[in-house]
Amino acid sequence: MKIFGRWLVSPWRRSVLAVLAGALPVFAFPAPSWWWFAYVALVPWLLLARTAATGRRAAYDGWCGGLGFMLAVHHWLLPSLHVFTVVLAALLGALWAPWGWLVRRFLGGTPSAGRAAAALLVLPSGWLAVELVRSWQGLGGPWGMLGASQWQVAPALRLASVGGVWLLSLLLVAVNVAVALLVAVRAARTCALAGLLATAAATSAVWVWAPRPDVDGRIRIAVVQPGPVDGADSPQRRFDREERLTRALAGQRVDLVVWGESSVGFDLADRPDIARRTAALAREVGADVLVNVDARRSDRPGIYKSSVLVGPDGPTGDRYDKMRLVPFGEYVPARSLLGWATSVGKAAGEDRRRGTGQVVMDVGHGLRVGPLICFETAFPDMSRHLAADGADVLLAQSSTATFQHSWAPEQHASLAALRAAETGRPMVHATLTGVSAVYGPNGQRVGSWLGTDASTARVYDMPKAHGTTPYVRFGDWPVHAALLVLAALCVTEGVRRVRPRRSAPALSAPPARTVRESPARPGR
Repeated sequence: MKIFGRWLVSPWRRSVLAVLAGALPVFAFPAPSWWWFAYVALVPWLLLARTAATGRRAAYDGWCGGLGFMLAVHHWLLPSLHVFTVVLAALLGALWAPWGWLVRRFLGGTPSAGRAAAALLVLPSGWLAVELVRSWQGLGGPWGMLGASQWQVAPALRLASVGGVWLLSLLLVAVNVAVALLVAVRAARTCALAGLLATAAATSAVWVWAPRPDVDGRIRIAVVQPGPVDGADSPQRRFDREERLTRALAGQRVDLVVWGESSVGFDLADRPDIARRTAALAREVGADVLVNVDARRSDRPGIYKSSVLVGPDGPTGDRYDKMRLVPFGEYVPARSLLGWATSVGKAAGEDRRRGTGQVVMDVGHGLRVGPLICFETAFPDMSRHLAADGADVLLAQSSTATFQHSWAPEQHASLAALRAAETGRPMVHATLTGVSAVYGPNGQRVGSWLGTDASTARVYDMPKAHGTTPYVRFGDWPVHAALLVLAALCVTEGVRRVRPRRSAPALSAPPARTVRESPARPGR
C-alpha cells in the first residue's frame, strides 16, 4: 500500500496510472468483446480521480485517462499514422479534463447522500457531453462510444431502439459510478444501491414497454467479399474476382447484390466496358448490383466515393456520394497546417470530395435501401434519417483492408448491430476483405460473419420490418437530457458562488480610533 501511495503522490506516475485506467474499457469492444466488463471498466479511473489533491490534478487525471481511452480504441491506426496517433489521442483526451474535475467534485472525500445522488446524474451526463463533442466528424467521429460495447446484448439492443447508443453510454457510466461509490464510500452505499436498483427498474420497464419491429416478409440480399488483392493492377483484378463471385449467384433468387467500398476503381462513365459487364451480371443474377466507385469523376472535379446502383440496362441513375470522410484517411483537416502528417504515415495525399445529401434507392421488388459508406456507420443520426426517409434496409459498404490484422474489422462490423436496433431496420455490412456481417431489425446477427480470410459470395435471408422506433421518432433525447443536467449544474454552482456575496453584511465605517490617555500626574 505504501508503494501504491507513492505512485499516487508522484505526478508522472499518477499520470501513467490514469492512462492505463482510461484504456481499460477497450476490452469491452471487439475483438475481446467482454461486454460485461463495460459495467466496471471505468471504476479504477473514477477511484483515481476522486483522490486527486486538487481540482487541477483531477482534471489532469481526466485528460490522461482520456488519452489512454482514445489511444486504446484507435490503436489500430498506429501503423498508418504512427506518432500522429498519439498526438490526436492527446488532443481528444483533453475533452475528459472537465469530467475528471467533476469526478473529484462529486465523489471526492466523503460525499453526502445528496452529493452521491447528484453524482449518479452529473457524471454520466458529463461523459455523454464528451461523447457528443468528439462525435463531430472533424474530430474523428463517434468511434468507440462506450454504449457500442453492448452490440451483442439483446436487452441493451432493446434499449438502443428507445434512446440509441447514447442511452446505453449513459446507463453504463451510471452503473460504474454506483460501483465506485460502493467500493470507496461506505456512507454512500445506500444511495449507490438505490441507484443500481433504479437503473435496473427503469431498464426493465423499457424492456416491457418498448415496441418491437413488425416483421412483414423476407428479403434475400447477397454480399460479395473478394478478399485481399495486391499489385499495381489491383482495381482490375478485384473487379474480375467480384465478377466471378457474383456470377455464381445466378439462380439463387436474390433481391439485391452488394459489393464493398472501393469495389470499382474506375469511373463508370469513363469505362463503359466495366458498366456493361456489371449490367450483364445484373441480368444474369436477376437483381440490381450496388457497387462502390472510388475514382475521379468525369462530370465534376475531384475524387468521390460513391454507391452506384447498376441494373440490367446499366447504371440506374441512383447514386450516393459519401458525405462524412475519414480525417487523415480520406482528407487532411487544415492541410496547410497538418499536411506534414502525410510524411510520417499513410495520410491521404489528396482530399476526397464530399456528397451533399443522403439518398434512399428503389431497387425493385418493393424494396428501398439506404446506403452508407464505411465510416458513416459510426454515426447514429445518418441511419436514423435514412429510416425516417423510408429505407427498408440499411446498407453499409466498407473496406478495412488497411487494418486487416487488427481489431478494427470486428469493431466496425459490430456497429451495424447498433444501427439496426436503433432504427428497427435490417442492416447489411459488406466489405472488401472482411469482416462482413448482416443483422436483423432487432440487431440480432443473421447467419455468420465473413471473416478476413474469406473470399466468397453469400446470400442472407433476412426479415423485413416496418414501423418507427422511439429513437427514430424522438432522436437523441438522452443527449438533450444530459445537457439539461449540466446546465442545471452550472446554474446551481453559479447561484452558490454568488449567494455568499449577496448575503454578506454591508461594510460599515471603521470605528473611531481611541487615544489612550496617560494617567494624570498628581499635582505638586
